Amino acid sequence: MKITVIGTGWVGLTTAAVFAFLGNDVIGYDVNEKLIGQLRAGRVPFFEPHLEELTREGLACRRLSFTTDIGAALSTAEIIFLAVGTPPTSDGRGVEMSFVSRAATVIGENLRPGKLRVVVNKSTVPVGSNGWVDSFIRQGLAQQGDAGPVDFVVASNPEFLREGSAIADTFYPDRVVIGATDARAIEALTRLYHPILMQDFTPPFFLPRPAGRGKVPLVVVDPVTAELIKYAANAFLSTKISFINEIANLCDFVGANVKDVARGIGLDHRIGEAFLNAGIGWGGSCFPKDVIALIREAEAYGYEAKLLKATYEVNAAQRFVVIRKLQEVLKTVRGKTIGILGLAFKPNTDDLRGAPALDIIRKLGELGAIVRAYDPVAMHRCRAEAPDLPASYANDIYNLATGADALVLVTEWEEFTQANWVDIARLMRTPVVIDGRNALNKKYLEGLGFVYRGVGV
Repeated sequence: MKITVIGTGWVGLTTAAVFAFLGNDVIGYDVNEKLIGQLRAGRVPFFEPHLEELTREGLACRRLSFTTDIGAALSTAEIIFLAVGTPPTSDGRGVEMSFVSRAATVIGENLRPGKLRVVVNKSTVPVGSNGWVDSFIRQGLAQQGDAGPVDFVVASNPEFLREGSAIADTFYPDRVVIGATDARAIEALTRLYHPILMQDFTPPFFLPRPAGRGKVPLVVVDPVTAELIKYAANAFLSTKISFINEIANLCDFVGANVKDVARGIGLDHRIGEAFLNAGIGWGGSCFPKDVIALIREAEAYGYEAKLLKATYEVNAAQRFVVIRKLQEVLKTVRGKTIGILGLAFKPNTDDLRGAPALDIIRKLGELGAIVRAYDPVAMHRCRAEAPDLPASYANDIYNLATGADALVLVTEWEEFTQANWVDIARLMRTPVVIDGRNALNKKYLEGLGFVYRGVGV
């Protein structure tokens, strides 16, 4: 099929690269000329496992191309994905929709009479945005004058991707959700997703199909329901994490082990084991933004989403648990050298949006600590995006540990969990580890002479 993806950020580029791999002709459009130049050269300016190699393969096969010419991007398109950014508003109380409205208007200004075009909301947008996008496309069409009838329909197709595993999540999703009432849009999107739904495509060599992976469920609903499914999914996962962190904090008081508690409740099939890893809580751009957006959506109808408010508040406080644990062990952090293991909000990404590490470092700076930090991939981005961060940067974990009074594990990179902790103990001034992700082996580290503090363990 002929596909155009408007926006070549994380979601847009992942969508473009995967559908090109599956045999479609895909054009990625963006207004950022520098970004398009990088992508044409096969360079992805952010870190996502396998995305660069998949992009290069699409370019080499000539099934994937990039342009800043919107007319050329839309001229042959059957399906147009809207994958532009929807960041929080400056006051944090809403979703910034100006990128979506502008993109929808530009689509309308450049659509020409002919075949049906299915415009698909891939961006995470507030409930009810399907009709809103439709209206902006029509405004764009009106600016063309009497160009003849243009046949288009707007549908919703929310993404459920995790940073660090976006390619796998696209090839092997738990479900595909299509929000549309027009039968032609449903048919077109079902046809596009057919290889994924049937799981009958040949997988890339670097990402084989998981054992036992069967057909993927297709959920066809109206657009409003599809938009709410996206928000509800993220809100539920956020709530699950905040819940287990509440239990972890209680475990610290009563002497229980939250890992054992999580296993004991997770084996109940009604609960499940996923997202029951206690620690310093969730970060990133999606969970905080989507929880807040759902709270505000409820408020617009006069409803107070008390559970979602508590979910957000618990998470906001949770990242500072490691500060309290440092103070319990060191008594004061003033003048102490604290090493921060990890800057990205999760492993296998360089994304710093909502990263707990940044808040922890700033708080430690306020308390007078000398902070050093190390991350395998995110330090260059951190220097650029947070130049005022009160921290210096180490070359590796061993450089970070040299002379440190304590290390705080914030991002559970494999490089940290598999490090040589015998050498690290020798390098530190005092061997103290605060494990904010419960990712290290407590007994092993204590056997090496470390003072170990986890969260609820």
